[in-house]
Amino acid sequence: MLEKLPHAVGEALSGIRAGAEKAAFHTVAARAPAVLRVTSDAFADGAAIPARFTADGEGLSPPLAVAGLPEETAALVLLVEDPDAPSPHPLVHLIAWNLRPGDRAFAEGDFASPAGEGSRHDLGRNSFLKDGWLPPDPPTGHGPHHYLFQAFALARPLDLPASPGRGAFLDALDGTIIAKGLLTGIYERA
Repeated sequence: MLEKLPHAVGEALSGIRAGAEKAAFHTVAARAPAVLRVTSDAFADGAAIPARFTADGEGLSPPLAVAGLPEETAALVLLVEDPDAPSPHPLVHLIAWNLRPGDRAFAEGDFASPAGEGSRHDLGRNSFLKDGWLPPDPPTGHGPHHYLFQAFALARPLDLPASPGRGAFLDALDGTIIAKGLLTGIYERA
């Protein structure tokens, strides 16, 4: 959808970004130890996300793995945010909650997306108000966008209504996070 914005509009908005400091990793999870290892077989930390996982490709969710969960982990949650979005808050690309601690590997396409139904997971609303993976779709000319694949180990499962949005999700996370991890992928449209 944002690929249709003219390059000049993307350039004009290039100085407007939500900011990494507003991501959950740095707000509700600020005090949690960063001991989880979040990896992907599709891209390395700080590297480009292959187009296959974006709005310019098939739009599948990328493969992910989370390791190093503390023994007392009762639930795992994943949150993918784009802090470079020209908006007041990071754009949400995925909320997956109450994942069993044993669910440490997620295959390509495991989360519902425009490309497919994925597996059964408790999913929240992304910024386009859909439950599931929102493929990266930065405005042309806006510069590189950093997609923060954040994993949080929780002391207890979350008690949320179906399809929570970012605000309700972050409120529920507050005070439950015992460990966190981060993988950053980059995508840009020239």
